[in-house]
Amino acid sequence: MTSPAGPRGDGGASGRGRPKLLAVTACPTGIAHTYMAAEKLQQAAAELGVDLKVETQGSIGAENVLSDNDVREADGIIIAADTEVDRGRFAGKRVLTTSVADGIHKPKELIERVRSAPVQAGAEASGRTGGAGGGGGERSAAYKALMNGVSHMIPFVVVGGLLLAVSIALGGHSTPQGIEFDKDSFWFHVNALGGLGFKLMLPIFSGYIAYALGDRPALVPGMIGGFLAADAVNLYGADANAGFLGAIATGFLAGYLVVWIKKVRVPRFVQPIMPIIVIPIVSTLTLGLFYIYVIGQPISWVFTHLTDWLNGMTGSSAIVLGALIGLMIAFDMGGPVNKTAFLVAVGLIGTNDAVMGMAAAAIPVMPLGQGLATLLRRGLYTEQERETGVAALLMGFFGISEGAIPFAAARPAQVIPANMLGGAVAGAVAGLSGVEDSVPHGGPVVSVFGAVGGVAMFFVAIGVGTVVTALTTNALIGIKARRGRAAAPVGARVHAPVPAAAGPAAAAADDEPEVLSGYLTARTVKTELASGTKEEAIREMAGLLAAAGHVRDVEELVRVALAREAQGTTGLGESIAIPHAKTDAVTRPTVGFARSGGGIEWGALDGTKARLVFMIAVPEAAAGDEHLRILALLSRKLMDGGFRTRLQSAPDGPAVLEVLREIR
Repeated sequence: MTSPAGPRGDGGASGRGRPKLLAVTACPTGIAHTYMAAEKLQQAAAELGVDLKVETQGSIGAENVLSDNDVREADGIIIAADTEVDRGRFAGKRVLTTSVADGIHKPKELIERVRSAPVQAGAEASGRTGGAGGGGGERSAAYKALMNGVSHMIPFVVVGGLLLAVSIALGGHSTPQGIEFDKDSFWFHVNALGGLGFKLMLPIFSGYIAYALGDRPALVPGMIGGFLAADAVNLYGADANAGFLGAIATGFLAGYLVVWIKKVRVPRFVQPIMPIIVIPIVSTLTLGLFYIYVIGQPISWVFTHLTDWLNGMTGSSAIVLGALIGLMIAFDMGGPVNKTAFLVAVGLIGTNDAVMGMAAAAIPVMPLGQGLATLLRRGLYTEQERETGVAALLMGFFGISEGAIPFAAARPAQVIPANMLGGAVAGAVAGLSGVEDSVPHGGPVVSVFGAVGGVAMFFVAIGVGTVVTALTTNALIGIKARRGRAAAPVGARVHAPVPAAAGPAAAAADDEPEVLSGYLTARTVKTELASGTKEEAIREMAGLLAAAGHVRDVEELVRVALAREAQGTTGLGESIAIPHAKTDAVTRPTVGFARSGGGIEWGALDGTKARLVFMIAVPEAAAGDEHLRILALLSRKLMDGGFRTRLQSAPDGPAVLEVLREIR
């Protein structure tokens, strides 16, 4: 390989005997592919006589981080990632952007191609990473952008919501106008800080959706669009705010608008100011005026007509009206539909407190239901979602419905219908029972202030609505996961019996060598799998782990492992699969290994069948760094072709275990 010339000549290969390259690897669902790509790139670099430093960005965080000096001296940078990676720090260097799969399967080609890669012009990266060869397409890019917005929004939801909850609990008091505070008191200021967190929530959400699509120039229009969605009433006197659904719309509009503007050819003298002046101003003006004059009008129309229609319904059956109020309250959590129902209910306080009682019962159902859902089926949710679920439970108690927004934003097709069903049930039960509320606020907290009539049925309405929301949410998520598995090329779904024995290695003495801190032992090694499909293999592996005596519930372990497969295959290529599960169905971290002579179709990117299968199971309490450490150790070692060959050819269980001892 000839030396790739640094475009500025600053510390390029001309002053050294060996070219110097940098790389960043990252994958969205874990760290296995991240480390496999890193190892493959390093192996290829060594063969080609190239110095290479790789930064890995896995779930455990960034490791081997590239310093400013590294970048200054580099001849080129390879970004092999399926997630967003900031390229602004590589300004003036040749940057090759591709997928993590290419890092695993085409490392030498990438090292050769980086010589002719385009020069990174500056922080205004022409697009986010993960494009070339990523196989993601627009749908994948849109999904990652949405998740980028959700992940940045969650801290604002949690901090803002908890500050509001604490201030209401310790410093609030009931008035006909709602929960109020003594002006300039300590809790007044705590409440104000919580409100500020919520005020920033939707701008952050919209802004980081846009950022994921159009990079830094899209941040300004995205955030300003988010402010318009959150507070158009105060910003320019609109009749209604668009809420989180509007923030999703402004985020995507801003991101794709910036991507389009970047494609416009401009004179050379204008190019330097495009990312910092022209693009942000043009996109902000275009999006802002489009929102005010185009989007805002339909929202105002909906708000006006919904208000008139709902006011006309107040003489209807209490059950029907309660269900309708609950549906509207739960639909958009702060948007025009929610606000319509809430303001109609508030307007009837003193005249018909029962309508406010219906709204008050429905208001907490969304955060309480989503929080309960994460407790009932923890395996369906990420660690971040489970933590957000705990905060949502507290917010729900204090009538802060925004605690459910992160869940609705991440899975709108499953969460919003579940929220609406639960809200409708809560409102209908409250209406049927004659629950009344004399304060314009909702949630169990209003009963503490003595504002609720029919307290017992008020709590029954909230409880029933919460359970309906949680069960429906999990059922819809489960249906989606099963459809994903059914669509995957994993063969027939045969429920193989759990094997009674773990194979020849199971009979080995307890003093046989242990691997991975003792998590993998002779009892969890099998020389040949009997299974022919992925699901059968996972069931057989779960039975293998059970032989070690650390599995409480084999069926639950299988369910969680299959749910993880539905998120993305754990077939890593090179005939390797590493299914894994985080569940309290196991009492301690446990790792099993088995071989398949004929191979099992696992959906690997390189099309190879899995012949070497490791299964990792860790309890929730140990699902953090230890889980990731095991994955990293396995992924790195399995990139050694000689190690794989020795593992495949070992004649029996003890010999297999001896090879596995090489994992450090």
